[in-house]
Amino acid sequence: MTAAIELRGVVKHYGETRALGGIDLTVDAGRIFGFLGPNGAGKTTAIRILLDLIRPDEGSAFVMGFNCQRESVQVRKRVGYLAGDLRLYEGMRGNEFLNYIDSFRPEKKDATYRDALCERLGLDPTKRIRALSKGNRQKLGVVQALMHRPEVLILDEPTSGLDPLVQDEVVRLLEEAVSEGRTVFFSSHVLPEVERISQSVAFIRQGELIAVEDVAALKSRNVHVLEVTFSAPPPPSLFALPGLKELHRDGSTVRVQAQDGVDAVIKACATQTVIDLRTEQPSLEDVFLAYYTGDGPTGAHDERREARRASA
Repeated sequence: MTAAIELRGVVKHYGETRALGGIDLTVDAGRIFGFLGPNGAGKTTAIRILLDLIRPDEGSAFVMGFNCQRESVQVRKRVGYLAGDLRLYEGMRGNEFLNYIDSFRPEKKDATYRDALCERLGLDPTKRIRALSKGNRQKLGVVQALMHRPEVLILDEPTSGLDPLVQDEVVRLLEEAVSEGRTVFFSSHVLPEVERISQSVAFIRQGELIAVEDVAALKSRNVHVLEVTFSAPPPPSLFALPGLKELHRDGSTVRVQAQDGVDAVIKACATQTVIDLRTEQPSLEDVFLAYYTGDGPTGAHDERREARRASA
């Protein structure tokens, strides 16, 4: 079976900055595939290469077997694209913009389906784009990507700016697309979103692909995160044991990650006076950090977690 998306040894530099350092990635057809990583990791660069918006310095990219650089017209016939930095024609009304996009693929125009998408997302396409809120502009972008039922959907931060109810509807639309045999490839730095809807994920960091795995397999791994509060600051070496990683320490409170169950954590805690102990369901980020990055204790990881909590 032809892969929906394939990157072979893709390298991209912007001057002295390396955006992609030789990416190899294959996305099977008929899947929801999450492409995740922090801002600046290289996600958008990879997507722009797939659309031939920029050219790689080395390597090749393919969509449905077509070379993205040599056969870009064939690629674009098969792709629905939503840019992360969505820009629209301010003077047009929403329906005028959608008509304009439809004119590129007249053979795939389906007014009934287009209207249904607008209704499901709560979008009024008669308004001028300049008068639309950020959320409604994002809805318009989602509609233009979906409305011709492309074989492959390439979406950069698709739910950015949408309220939770609309986010849920977008997820349902993507799941429907996959149930029809189409492929969804979307990037995000919002890990819970990727975790919720993806079947497979790739994690990219500083232009390097760290891992590609099924979500179910990742979540089944025996990784636990515990936060323990002691009556007094514990010894620095308390959790310096095989299979344990101290993630953060704040006075008498320590967050620790355990790869092989919680027994070792409990036994270590038993040597001290414990005031409180809480466990957390590991996120995809926790699993990737535990199995692939090889990082030691990192305050940066904990700062990202706290930032996500503050914004929730």
